[in-house]
Amino acid sequence: MDQLQVIQSKIYEIRGRKVMLDFDLAELYGIETAQLKRSVRRNIERFEGEDFMFELTKEELSRCQIGTLNKGRGYNIKYAPFVFTELGVSMLSSVLNSKLAIEINRGIMRAFVAMRHLILNPPANPVQELQQEVKQLKDYIEEVFADYNDINDDTRTQLELINETLAELQAQHKQNSKPLNPIGYLASRQKKK
Repeated sequence: MDQLQVIQSKIYEIRGRKVMLDFDLAELYGIETAQLKRSVRRNIERFEGEDFMFELTKEELSRCQIGTLNKGRGYNIKYAPFVFTELGVSMLSSVLNSKLAIEINRGIMRAFVAMRHLILNPPANPVQELQQEVKQLKDYIEEVFADYNDINDDTRTQLELINETLAELQAQHKQNSKPLNPIGYLASRQKKK
C-alpha cells in the first residue's frame, strides 16, 4: 500500500468532518502520542476552535468504530484522543518542525485533497452508464417504430384512396364502353320492307 492509501485509511468521519486521530498522526510522524499532545498543548492557541481540533468525548469513544479501545490489560486509552481536522493537521506542520513532519504533512494534505476530489467527482458507475445507454436506445427504437407506424398509416390511407379512384375509373370506363342503343328510325330497316 503506498503512502497516500495508508494516510487515507487513517482519515475518519467524526461529527460530520473528515479527521485524523492523534495516535495515527504520531505514528505517521514517527513520534510518541504524548510528544504530539505536549507540542499541541504548548501551542494550543493555534488549534482553537473545532474547525482545527477537538477531543473525543467518552460517549464518542465508547461507540467509536475506529477500534481505539482494545480488550486486554494496558490497551485502553487513558486520555481522550485529540482529533484534528484538515486545518488542524496543516497547523501541526508549524508545531512539529522536523523534516519528516513536513514531508508527512504534504502527504496528508494530498490525501485530504484526493478525498475531497472523490467526494465532489465520484467515479463513473459503468452499470449506470449502460442503463442510461439502454434507455436512450429504447427511446430511439420506440420513436423509429412510431414514425414507421405513422408512415404505414399514411401509406394505407393513400393506397385505399388509389384503389377507390381506380374502382371509380373502371366503373366509368365500363359505362363508356357499352354500345349505345340507337335512337330513332333506322333507314336500312325501312327500305327492306
